[in-house]
Amino acid sequence: MVSLVVVAAFLLWGAVFQPHQAGGFKITHSDASLNHQEITETAIVRKAAEVCRDKAKAQGKDFTLPVKLTSATVQKACSSSNSALSKSINFKSAIVTIYLNNIAVDRKIFSDPPHFDNEKFSEGRDIITKGVAKVKVNLKEGNYLSARKNLGAVTHTLQDFYSHSNWVELGYTFSFSALIKPDLPLNNTADPKTATCKSCVDDNCSDNILPEILQKKIITTGYSSLLSPDKPAGKCSHGGFFDQTSRKDPIGGINKDDLKSEHGFLHLKAANMAINATMELLEDIRQAAGETAFLRLIGLSRTIMLVFVIDITGSMSNEIAEIKKVCINIIDSRKGTSEEPTDYMLITFDDTGVKLTRTGNIDEFKELINSLSVSGGGDFPELCLSGLLVALTRAPPSSDIFVFTDASAKDTELKNTVGAMIESTESIVTFLLTSFISPEVSDSQSSSSRPMTQSELQLYRDLAHVSGGQTLEVTKTTLSEASTAITDLFTSGQVTVLQVSRSAGNAGTFFFLLDSSLSNVIVYITGDSLDVILYSPTGGSQSGSVINGGLGSIQTVGNLMKITLKSDYQTGEWGISVNSTSSYTLKVIGQSSVDILFNFVNIILGGHGESWGQIFTRPSIGQNATLFLSLSGGESATVTDVLLVDASGSSVGNGNVTSVGGTDYLVSLNRIPEGAFGLRLKGLLNNSSSFSRFQRQSSIHHKGSRITVAVDTQTTTIPGVSFSFNFTVATNTTAGNYTIRARTSNGFTVTVPSSLNVSTGGSVQGTGTLTVPSNTEYGTDVTLILEAEAPGSTDLNYATVRITASATSIKFSGWLSFSMSLIGLFVSLLL
Repeated sequence: MVSLVVVAAFLLWGAVFQPHQAGGFKITHSDASLNHQEITETAIVRKAAEVCRDKAKAQGKDFTLPVKLTSATVQKACSSSNSALSKSINFKSAIVTIYLNNIAVDRKIFSDPPHFDNEKFSEGRDIITKGVAKVKVNLKEGNYLSARKNLGAVTHTLQDFYSHSNWVELGYTFSFSALIKPDLPLNNTADPKTATCKSCVDDNCSDNILPEILQKKIITTGYSSLLSPDKPAGKCSHGGFFDQTSRKDPIGGINKDDLKSEHGFLHLKAANMAINATMELLEDIRQAAGETAFLRLIGLSRTIMLVFVIDITGSMSNEIAEIKKVCINIIDSRKGTSEEPTDYMLITFDDTGVKLTRTGNIDEFKELINSLSVSGGGDFPELCLSGLLVALTRAPPSSDIFVFTDASAKDTELKNTVGAMIESTESIVTFLLTSFISPEVSDSQSSSSRPMTQSELQLYRDLAHVSGGQTLEVTKTTLSEASTAITDLFTSGQVTVLQVSRSAGNAGTFFFLLDSSLSNVIVYITGDSLDVILYSPTGGSQSGSVINGGLGSIQTVGNLMKITLKSDYQTGEWGISVNSTSSYTLKVIGQSSVDILFNFVNIILGGHGESWGQIFTRPSIGQNATLFLSLSGGESATVTDVLLVDASGSSVGNGNVTSVGGTDYLVSLNRIPEGAFGLRLKGLLNNSSSFSRFQRQSSIHHKGSRITVAVDTQTTTIPGVSFSFNFTVATNTTAGNYTIRARTSNGFTVTVPSSLNVSTGGSVQGTGTLTVPSNTEYGTDVTLILEAEAPGSTDLNYATVRITASATSIKFSGWLSFSMSLIGLFVSLLL
């Protein structure tokens, strides 16, 4: 009996924890089959090419359609006709966000409508039309990240219709437009009592749809269930190993998920129909939102926010005029370029509070900057981290944030929170500190008129390094020169080749690969009394004291040394030795179309192949993890090695790389390390004539955690109505009172208990309340961020949840606990 229970529980575990066999087109790359990822990317790339062709024609410009349509070739062709379009990394990043959210729909294993199973025609269409409406609201609000996430979910449901229905079998060669247009009727769908299929003969299901269904052009879909064989009499099944209904008469299935499916002989027709339908949906959004918003949605026109966080206390009175000039210069330097912002944000702070102003008008923003004046105070450290946290919370991901201050932060308790927000938003934070180091000053002194101590400066250095930014320690007279020196950090197409940080007295020699795709290579080093020697692949060298040498030109301002390599630099392995009297950072950048994108994901293996979804929390320290890695502009590149590196550049883990088609990879990590880590990869670049090695590194650093945070909430909320949500905090380390914090991306009111007492190896549930203002438009997305911080600020983790303002609210329950209850019930029945 025990063995029976174990086997039964195992089978139910497999059924419950595997992706729904009726999930749709395969997730992973399999033989010549097309998966959701490929279908989605193909549709976006083709539609992008159409839009760029139309745009060029309207402007009287030439447009040459690439022979092979890929994200890289289409982006290049589009950019050639419009220099203001963004580089390939932005296009690829948007595509990846969309298809990751497409793939994630396969996690909804107990829901039929998202997959068009069980003849849920009107329900499936509602998902599509309401989802498209949300996308349009997101675009109206300029919330392009939410628009991409909603678009991904919608395209999955739309694509599944062509795999799970008999639309292709009916001989249609055009898409079912009624699915994206709620004003059109859903004609000729099967009645619940109408038989639609007969049993397959042996393994041959090529003619299992009843002749009268085909003759009358009646639309049906397969029925599917993981747990029960029950279905209405005479109905078609989805089919496959996990579909229990396919074992009940009529036996078999009609899905076209891949070439090996019951109707796999029609897989390619269904997949191409799904591509065309996805393009039709994209065109509908384009017509409604306009070309500018559509190009930003798909990443061909980058959405950029420029953010200034400025200290306006009295101690800044000598610097504020120069800061105004620097800000105006930064704004003007980007005007008319591919990096020209679409929005601007100014955040001012002093020792009493923080103020935010946002505009999309460049002239209005410049007037705002020019009107800045200092306020009172200046005797104590300021709320610098509070101002930066507001910027990170309210600005879109991947924003450029400049922080100006002359004093230490008095809100240092926010360091972990700010670090987590930098990590999750991937924004670049650059500190311009108009103070200087004085080793004679003790940490106990509190006057902001004094120079900052090393430990106070280190807080800013640590946060800048996490983001891939810089900490520049300058004077009033060198502030403008320093800001100009770092403009290359924000150049379109800029990639990171190497990034390290070392403590004082920890000299090092670092090696990095430069490949033929790179141009405008620059080495940035920050530190005091820098002693630097640069080595070329052929054995040449140049000291940091040589301003204009054989390898490059050197500019020094404040604590920054900038080495610009000669335009005829050699490809291959370079080296650089660095020593400093203080902590120092090293960053090597260049411009290239070959760059990396990665997200942490969790994997479910099953009969439908692999399904994965992006993780919106920190991974667990000491546990294995999986990365979804994608190369932009990497059609001729192959990834061979993936390493996790700590801040010093030392390896702290490696990954097993598996290609999942095209330029995408899954990377299995054996263990998440302690402390912050970045991703460094190496590979081969095919230059048509030869192969060369290349190297890239993520500029953002990530962290693991020993805390688990999970939020159980509804996915929609009614504006003006408060609702409660539950969350759970668990830990396998320090016991005690865990600090709880919550905020939203919109600044809406959210309340949670200030702390929860958690025991080692235990978990505690808490309850919070969120209120969305009554004037919030339906379709608005709200991102809820909930944090749990360990006693003594030794660890922190967070969870983010997306909630949509709607006319009705829908409860989202944790499927894990539900699944475990099913397993317990099943085993108890057997016993």
